[in-house]
Amino acid sequence: MAAPAKNLVNLESVTKVHGTRTLLDGLSLGVSEGDRIGVVGRNGDGKTTLIRVLTGLEEADAGRVVHAGGLRVDVLTQHDSLDPAATVRQEIIGDRADHEWAGDARIRDVLTGLFGGLDLPGFADGLDTVIGPLSGGERRRIALARLLIAEQDLLVLDEPTNHLDVEGIDWLARHLGSRRSALVCVTHDRWFLDTVCTRIWDVQRGTVHGYDGGYSDYVFARAERERIAATEESKRQNLMRKELAWLRRGAPARTSKPRFRVEAANALIADVPAPRDGAELMRFANARLGKTVFDLEDVTVRAGEKTLLTDLTWQLGPGDRIGLVGVNGAGKTSLLRALADAAERQTAGAEDGTAPRGVVSGTVRVGRTVRLAYLSQEVAELDPTWRVLQAVERVRGRVDLGKGREMTAGQLCEQFGFGNEKQWTPVGDLSGGERRRLQILRLLMDEPNVLFLDEPTNDLDIETLTQLEDVLDGWPGSLVVISHDRYFVERTTDRVFALLGDGRLRMLPRGVDEYLERRAAVRSAEGERIAAAPAAERERPATSPSQLSREAQKEQQRIERQLDKLGDRETRLHESMAEHSTDFARVAELDAELREVVERREELETRWLELAEGA
Repeated sequence: MAAPAKNLVNLESVTKVHGTRTLLDGLSLGVSEGDRIGVVGRNGDGKTTLIRVLTGLEEADAGRVVHAGGLRVDVLTQHDSLDPAATVRQEIIGDRADHEWAGDARIRDVLTGLFGGLDLPGFADGLDTVIGPLSGGERRRIALARLLIAEQDLLVLDEPTNHLDVEGIDWLARHLGSRRSALVCVTHDRWFLDTVCTRIWDVQRGTVHGYDGGYSDYVFARAERERIAATEESKRQNLMRKELAWLRRGAPARTSKPRFRVEAANALIADVPAPRDGAELMRFANARLGKTVFDLEDVTVRAGEKTLLTDLTWQLGPGDRIGLVGVNGAGKTSLLRALADAAERQTAGAEDGTAPRGVVSGTVRVGRTVRLAYLSQEVAELDPTWRVLQAVERVRGRVDLGKGREMTAGQLCEQFGFGNEKQWTPVGDLSGGERRRLQILRLLMDEPNVLFLDEPTNDLDIETLTQLEDVLDGWPGSLVVISHDRYFVERTTDRVFALLGDGRLRMLPRGVDEYLERRAAVRSAEGERIAAAPAAERERPATSPSQLSREAQKEQQRIERQLDKLGDRETRLHESMAEHSTDFARVAELDAELREVVERREELETRWLELAEGA
């Protein structure tokens, strides 16, 4: 018989008050060895306060918090404590010698997973980059890396997926799944909760409700509890039933760990329709938009000196619901900005013949009936003295949501978490998440028929996300979503397109899973190219010199000489790496040099082919 798990932290009758609000009210709970707990709840209900009290960063006003003797605990807070004068190496690696940290599999895994390589390719000076000038997202990844390379009994993470892309979140989920330490994690990423956590704490009005399983199990169990207790108003109960219906109809992985009466959950959704009636929404979208929304032909998009998309031919039709994923810097936001600029020019009646923002060639056609609303990553600045309801009513007093659904500004405010009292709060007093909600509200109130949402889930809690998804379910129009929240992408869109950094836009029939598989294949192929014989890599189709201009012939000959030299250098680097295989510091240096050689070789090969094709 297995020994019971050791208790690591216990909260006994803990109360915590901020101002006039009681955030924790006589709370008793604990964390044991092996626990993987996800903490959810509305913004402002006390999630961060709970973990700060749990870890001893804040004192409880009443009750007591007991830690096991010798407990090793690390916390990732929303505000890092990094020294701005220090380097990345000093904060992550510390005083470890190069051969020591380069030989540590965990450190190598963390640096590769969070930064893309041991030499930190996204940082100007690699590990020796000074922290002061870095962005908030870069600093947060450094703080997370510092925690993950250490050993703990308990790891507590507050919004660890912030500033990570889809690949980074996938890596973090797998990494945490392989660790032995207990985990308490505050996050709004529902896919992450389902993948990593085996228990959910739902923080509500000073109390915590515990549920076994991940996010799917939590939704099922909460819906069942609310059905039996009948303590929630019918609107919220119906919304939870709709979310439950979506989960039960979704991928089998979402329902792989139920720990309650599945029969009761199935009874809850017996009469719940599919989240969206696609055929009906498509008919209504056609009536509002006509046949053309956005039509791109041979479009090339550039940001500064960098070409992001080349010869793109793509069509966004009426009623299309598209998820857009891709590597950072591949051009997702630039593409939306170009389309938004084209729509704005048409609305303004501009006929100056200039191309939309970032478009250097090709044609962008915009439907005459397009009314675009674009939610950017920046929160729009509003008059801080306006009240919430006033800010919404300045756009419109009532909104048509399609299918005969109409709401007043006040009703839509309430659906998005702005109750009667909150509707009279000055905009200047709102939190970042509340401002984000207000920004989305104002967009929807303008009755657009095309929506571009760039990272709409930033700063939104799970309950607000489900409410936004509920509104979008019945919204008739064309929708493009950029998001690192794969649950939101899968929930609100019907097709996924990807930008993999090669200038092309690809449709992925199997969605985000296929995107991750393709990215893994790209990384694997790159590794194989580095290990392959350089002579085979340099094979190129023959082109008759008579077909080329004299200038092109000369440039090709210069390139071929450079390629021969790079091939020799690549061979010597491979030999050196084999010779110094036990010297991890030296291998890391050689690997960085090899990457530069391979990158330069690929640039030259691309130029050689351009000359041949242009003959």
